[in-house]
Amino acid sequence: MQWIHAIDWLAILSGFGIGLIVGVTGVGGGSLMTPLLISVFHLDKAVAIGTDLWFAGLTKVSGSWAHHRHGHVDYRIVALLLGGSIPASIATTAYMHTIGMSKQADSTLSYALGIALVLTAVTIIFRPVWYRVGLYLERWITPSRQTWLTVLCGLILGVLVSLSSIGAGALGATMILMLYPRLSTVRLVGSDIAHAVPLTIVAGIGHATLGNVHWALLLELLVGSVPAIWLGARLTKVLPDLFTRMALCVSLLFAARKILLSV
Repeated sequence: MQWIHAIDWLAILSGFGIGLIVGVTGVGGGSLMTPLLISVFHLDKAVAIGTDLWFAGLTKVSGSWAHHRHGHVDYRIVALLLGGSIPASIATTAYMHTIGMSKQADSTLSYALGIALVLTAVTIIFRPVWYRVGLYLERWITPSRQTWLTVLCGLILGVLVSLSSIGAGALGATMILMLYPRLSTVRLVGSDIAHAVPLTIVAGIGHATLGNVHWALLLELLVGSVPAIWLGARLTKVLPDLFTRMALCVSLLFAARKILLSV
């Protein structure tokens, strides 16, 4: 029975809790994982970010495949986003190799993490507004501008996700919505997830080369999260959308305040 005691039940329960939030909210809930790894498991920011990148990428794989099978992925949008995000992620990782584990690196990660949490909170709480913003922007976004703006959005996401592990979901979906407001909801979500998987995995590999991944903890988090995401997806029919968005927004802002004050 010693193997039972060797299991970190707190990690499994944490994975279950985050998975439940991800299932209920759809996007944005996973942003709480890095603050949780820092505050509860006392991981260094870099290790927390690297571990969360792998957690986010692996938990989105099945969703990405399901959207692909149902034809819910706009691969042109995904390709344009990846055209900006993958080179940006690789360049960001190279920069992190240059600065190493210095005080400058810790401050950079803290600011990036705090900013990403605030931006995610804003995108979630004002979710109904972004569609109207996208319709307004249609007046001056021509197809050619739409193309390079999509690449630019990918570049921004590549840097932000690599530095904070946050943004591939909620921020990515919001950027797509504002540039492609006529895109159906299922194709928007499917394209966002299809972009998030390779981005988070590439960024995760970059952090792994820096030794910034806690593999044992990652496995335990995944064990708890898989059934919780399934359960959370079914709870969306019970919990009011405004309540879940408000609760998640407050949690993200609280986490951002705590991280930014520690810089």
